[in-house]
Amino acid sequence: MLLYERYRLAGHFFSSQFSELITKLEQLRNVPICDPIVQLSVEAPALPLISWLSAQTLYPKIYWHGRDRNEDVAAIGSCKTFYFADQVDDNALAQIYQQQRNKTNHQDIRYYGGLAFDRTVECWPEFGRAHFILPRIELRRSGNHVRVLVNLNFENGEPEDEIQSALNAIAMVQKPRPLSPPNKLNLMGRSDLPNFARWKELVEQVTQANFIKSTPKVVLSRHSQIDVDDNIDPWTVLACWQGRNPNSFQFGFQFSPERAFISCSPERLYLRRQQELFTEALAGTTVRGLNPEEDNVLAQALLDDIKNSHENQLVRKHIVDVLTPLSQYVGADEQPKIFKLNHIQHLHRAIRAQLKPGVSDFELLRALHPTPAVGGLPRDAALNFIRQREGYARGWYAGACGYLNHHESEFSVAIRSALIEPRRINLFAGAGIVAGSDPEAEWQELENKLATVLSILIDF
Repeated sequence: MLLYERYRLAGHFFSSQFSELITKLEQLRNVPICDPIVQLSVEAPALPLISWLSAQTLYPKIYWHGRDRNEDVAAIGSCKTFYFADQVDDNALAQIYQQQRNKTNHQDIRYYGGLAFDRTVECWPEFGRAHFILPRIELRRSGNHVRVLVNLNFENGEPEDEIQSALNAIAMVQKPRPLSPPNKLNLMGRSDLPNFARWKELVEQVTQANFIKSTPKVVLSRHSQIDVDDNIDPWTVLACWQGRNPNSFQFGFQFSPERAFISCSPERLYLRRQQELFTEALAGTTVRGLNPEEDNVLAQALLDDIKNSHENQLVRKHIVDVLTPLSQYVGADEQPKIFKLNHIQHLHRAIRAQLKPGVSDFELLRALHPTPAVGGLPRDAALNFIRQREGYARGWYAGACGYLNHHESEFSVAIRSALIEPRRINLFAGAGIVAGSDPEAEWQELENKLATVLSILIDF
């Protein structure tokens, strides 16, 4: 009861719910535990989950909000972790996860995490080339209801130790605090890698006739390091970003106080429900108009543009080709539609598939990631060019972030993203380079893609 008293004095919004979970945890001490992973759950009223997450002091901290679903998730702590700091063995990772899935297929267990863009090169500290976590505590909101979940891992060690770890995590939970829009920061410095001169050289190399014959598309990207005069709360930034681009995936991973990766990405890698798969070709970009009439003119010009249409068609064809061996059926939109965001609009084609029995999430990740929308075509040739010439390691930018579950898994492509460090925000943006690409126009496209998040942080 001491733990509950400590919790109750904090005046937390969910005091009765956590009291109920503490009672359930205490009851586990008196019953035989047969399942290796146990999940406890109680219902609670809704609250803004990002404000709750921002107040927490237990790491890791995870947030996930799907693009077109009325659900978001905030999670803290770790019950079980799959972490690959160095070379990722896809087969080993798939085997480990399959073993876990076989043990927990009757529960709503989710592993949240991500894969780096390029799993053959060094990644950021704490993130690794692949990192998935079964959180200790999850809050899942659907509509006006929240489920508070506590996960326990009884695979190794004494059950009493695991129960006590869960109780200790509950004791650390803090009450939510309101989030205000972040104060505008003073820009202390900015550096771009590659800089414009190098960018121009790279675009010219990629658009040479001999290169285009073998590698028709390379997605070049830029890392912009923005130094400011104060620290940045990643969850405040993500909440503002979410408000400006609601038609996006919003997610964040913070494995320690020093570093957080957040993204407001329009792009789905895939959504799998049982054996049904939903994915898309999202490539080809223009700006939004200043009024509805101009916006429609720009959208129609994008639909009519040969270069952008060709780029989108390349992505569509590649995805259909790699899904065909894994699927009983694959269907894709013949003509692109317009997908609108706050500052830009994209060409979009929906793709659907019925997977063959037994196809796993890791087979899908291996087939689809990275897509031509963030790497290029052919994939291996484009990735090799990026690896050798781009000048920096992308880390989780343009990686695959989401969650794994027995019945349903969903991943987003981590574009429109930021790595936040003390007094620094690292921003990333890319552009697909094909025949006819202009270096200056593509450089401006990078600026357009950063406009929303920069406007949140800095007065220009």
